[in-house]
Amino acid sequence: MTSFYEQIGGEATFRKLVERFYEGVAEDEVLALMYPEQPDFVGASDRLALFLMQYWGGPSTYSETRGHPRLRMRHQPYKINPDARDRWLHHMQIAVKELGLPELDEAMLWDYLERAAFALVNTFD
Repeated sequence: MTSFYEQIGGEATFRKLVERFYEGVAEDEVLALMYPEQPDFVGASDRLALFLMQYWGGPSTYSETRGHPRLRMRHQPYKINPDARDRWLHHMQIAVKELGLPELDEAMLWDYLERAAFALVNTFD
């Protein structure tokens, strides 16, 4: 049985997704401020790509190097309000669309990303 990771193109697809996503984040006046120590987004980009690859059935490099994902805990230091969530989703949706995945694969990926974004909201300020 093929994993979703393999089905949509493996590492190359996830790297492309994350690279395009961070291009949008770099231009976003709210989200870019969450990465003051990484103006090039290289570390964040690598972590997100590794996480998504592992989540979808790819290599377990993320957990091997960073431990359990603990997404809510790792995002707690950041003010993630509905505006930040919606901006994140906006840039991610552009990146997902540009992958040109089959409709069902795109829907499956988007469903997870949307649920994750809503789950990480930690303030309404």
